[in-house]
Amino acid sequence: MKTARKQIDFGYTGLARTSMKIGEVSHESGIGIEALRFYERSGLLGKPMRSQSGYRLYDEGILERLAFIKKAQTLGFSLEEIKKIIHDAQSGASPCDDVREIVRRRLKEVEEKIKEMQRYRKELANTLEEWDEVGRAPGHICGLIEATEMETSPSNSSKIPPKNKRRSGI
Repeated sequence: MKTARKQIDFGYTGLARTSMKIGEVSHESGIGIEALRFYERSGLLGKPMRSQSGYRLYDEGILERLAFIKKAQTLGFSLEEIKKIIHDAQSGASPCDDVREIVRRRLKEVEEKIKEMQRYRKELANTLEEWDEVGRAPGHICGLIEATEMETSPSNSSKIPPKNKRRSGI
């Protein structure tokens, strides 16, 4: 028995198999109407046909396109990256090499953020340990926070550096 391979049609040049208005597309896809309009303006969606009264009319291929956009966003692709991927596919070029490279870069960024968060977690744990030894500290609101020296303070030393100004080598 042969298995049919479904090919995604990214274009809207043919006659609509099933015409759906924007509200129906929104309901079926779970994507808001304003987001759909934004996607259209951004070039992520082809120009839909219009009814005589001016309503956007989408064919059922729009749902596949929107599912692709959602998956790509879930994987961390920006709308600009998704737009390029779609454009490359429409041009007949395979975007797979670019997609792998984008994910490779994104993975490296995530690994760096994990390292940064681990350093931050260690700093917070050390600070909490010190605060547990101190107990309560006198202050206007909370002496523990008020006594914590930050990089923005005049002494320029820090117990918990701001996210973007952490000391290196911690």
